[in-house]
Amino acid sequence: MITITLPDGAKREYAANTTIGEVAASIGAGLAKAALAGKVDGKLVDLSHPLGADAALEIVTEKHPDALEVLRHSTAHLLAQATQRLFPDTQVTIGPVVENGFYYDFARKTPFTPDDLAKIEAEMTKIVAEGLPVVRSLMSRDAAVAFFKGKNELYKAEIIQSIPANEDLSLYAQGEFVDLCRGPHVPNTSKLRAFKLMKVAGAYWRGDAKNEMLQRVYGTSWLNDKDLKAYLFQLEEAEKRDHRKLGRQLDLFHMQEEAPGLVFWHPKGWSIWQVVEQYMRKVYRDNGYQEVRCPQILDKSLWEKTGHWANYRDNMFTTSSENRDYAVKPMNCPGHVQIFNHGLHSYRELPIRYGEFGACHRNEPSGALHGIMRVRGFTQDDGHIFCTEAQIEPEVTAFHRQAMKVYADFGFTDIALKIALRPENRIGDDDAWDKAEEALRSALRACGVSWEELPGEGAFYGPKIEYHFRDSIGRGWQVGTMQVDFFMPGRLGAEYVTEDSGRKTPVMLHRAIVGSMERFIGILIEHHAGILPPWLAPVQAVVMNITDGQAEYVDAVGETLVNQGFRVKADLRGDKIGYKIREHTLQKVPYLLVVGDRERDHGQVAVRALNGEDLGVMTLDQFIARLRSETEKH
Repeated sequence: MITITLPDGAKREYAANTTIGEVAASIGAGLAKAALAGKVDGKLVDLSHPLGADAALEIVTEKHPDALEVLRHSTAHLLAQATQRLFPDTQVTIGPVVENGFYYDFARKTPFTPDDLAKIEAEMTKIVAEGLPVVRSLMSRDAAVAFFKGKNELYKAEIIQSIPANEDLSLYAQGEFVDLCRGPHVPNTSKLRAFKLMKVAGAYWRGDAKNEMLQRVYGTSWLNDKDLKAYLFQLEEAEKRDHRKLGRQLDLFHMQEEAPGLVFWHPKGWSIWQVVEQYMRKVYRDNGYQEVRCPQILDKSLWEKTGHWANYRDNMFTTSSENRDYAVKPMNCPGHVQIFNHGLHSYRELPIRYGEFGACHRNEPSGALHGIMRVRGFTQDDGHIFCTEAQIEPEVTAFHRQAMKVYADFGFTDIALKIALRPENRIGDDDAWDKAEEALRSALRACGVSWEELPGEGAFYGPKIEYHFRDSIGRGWQVGTMQVDFFMPGRLGAEYVTEDSGRKTPVMLHRAIVGSMERFIGILIEHHAGILPPWLAPVQAVVMNITDGQAEYVDAVGETLVNQGFRVKADLRGDKIGYKIREHTLQKVPYLLVVGDRERDHGQVAVRALNGEDLGVMTLDQFIARLRSETEKH
C-alpha cells in the first residue's frame, strides 16, 4: 500500500499503481467529474498517471491555478486535429501554451484564410461534442520516428530524431489524431468548452530564418464562456486604447525607422512628461532625496567591476574612443556610487538618498520593441539609498508608502506585491542573499501587506520587491521596484566611517516608483483611454469664440488662464462652434469654454466637460477655482 497526502493534510492509503483518476473517484463522484489532471509532488500529470509510491497529490479542477495551462495545452491538440481533418495535406509541428492561449505551427502550401479559421473552429466544436478520450502511450524513439514518417509527418519525425535514442517518448491520441507530447492533457475532449482562434502569422521552422516558413495559428482558451467573453472584450478595449494609436491621434509622439526604439516627443506629449517628472521631483524633495546627474557613457572597466559586463553585456550599447572602450549606461547605479565615493561619509550621514531622472539605453531585440512601452532609450525616476543594514527595513517601509500614494494619485489602486528571489546566475554569497531577501520580507510585514514570491527572478546583484498593478480593463503591469544590494557598493569601493572609527561598506537600495517614464506614460494613456484627468492633460481647457466679435475677450481669457499656470489654448478660427467642440472633444480636452456675446459682456464663460455635460455659465474666477481644485491636490 502507498500513502497519499492531500492538500488539506489528510492521508489516504491505496494499492500501488492506483491512478489519479481512481483516487479522485474514491473521494467523490463530483470530484471525479470535475478532475482535469493531477499534481504529484509538484509535477503536473494526467489522470491516468499511476501512483507508485507515497506522494503529495493535488487533483486539478477548474479552480486550480494550473487548470488553464492544461486546458490550453489540450486545446492546441484540438486545433491540430481539426485542421488535419479539414486539410489532410497539412503537417503539424509544435503547439505550445503561451500567455492567454496557445498556438500551433503548420506546414501547408496554401495560406490559411479567415474563412479557414472559422471552419477549423467549427470543427473543433464538433470534436468537443464527440467526447473523444485522450489516451497516453509510450513509444521508443526510433519507433516513433518511423511512425510519424509513415504518416508523412516529416517535421515531427525531425523533432523526434534529435531526441536521444534511449528515451521512451509519450504520445497522445484522441480519435484518429496522434501527437508527440509530454502532456499532461485533459482526459476527454468534452472538457474543452471555451476557445477562439485569433489570427495567423508566419513563423520559421525552429525559429531559423534559413528554414521553411510555417503558418502559426494563434488561439485562446478559457475555463468558461464568461471568461472568454471577458478576455475578448479586454482585447477590443485594448485595441481602442493602444497608446501608439492614441499617440498619433492626440499628437503626443512618434517613432520612425531612423531611430528604432527611440521616441520623438511632440509638444503635447512632452507636456505630459513634464507633469509626471515634476510630480516625481516633488516626491524626491518631500522624502529626503538629493537630485543628481551622471554621465551617459562610462569606461568598460567600471562595468566589469560591477558585474554588468559579464552578466549584461549583450544588452549594452558600446562605443570606443582613443583606444578606450565605453558602454552607454543601461542603468544609473554605478554612477551614483561614484558620487557617494567622492568624499568620505560618516555613519551619522546615513541614509544618503540620491535621485536622478537618468537616461538609459539598452540593446533590446527589434522584435521586442513595442511603441513607447518597450524602447531602447528610456528615462527612469531612479534613486539609490546608501544605508546601514539596520536602516534597510525603515527605508523600504517608507518607500512602500511613497509608491502606494503615487500610484493612487495616477489612478491605480489595485496593486499586487511580489518579491523576486535569487537567480541562478548571480554574484555574492548565499548568506548575504539570505539577509537581503529576509530584509524585504521583514519590511513588507511591517507594512502589513501580503506578497507573492518569485524564485529565480531577482537581479544578478540582489532580490527585489516588484509593484504590479491592474489597469482599468484588468491588465497587469509591473512598474516600481525596490532592490537590496549588498554587493555592488563593495565592488566599487564604497565605504563609510563607523561609530568606532572603522570602515564599512554601505548597503545600496535601488528604487524606482514609475520605472521607465516612457513606459509609464504609455500605461497612463491606455489606462485612461487617452482621457487624462485635468492635472495630467496636456491641454486642460480650450477657449472658443462663436463669432469674431468675441475674439478679443477670448484672447484675454486665455492669457489670464495661462498666467494662472494652466495649460490653455484659445481657438479663434472662423469655423462653426459645433465643429470646434467636436474637434477638441476628439482631442480629449477636459474643459471646453464657449464664449458668445452674453458671456463676453458679463465677464463669463460657458463651460462644457469632455463627457458632454453642460456645466453652465460661470465667472472666470469660478472656473479658475474649479480647475485649481482639480490640479493642486497633485
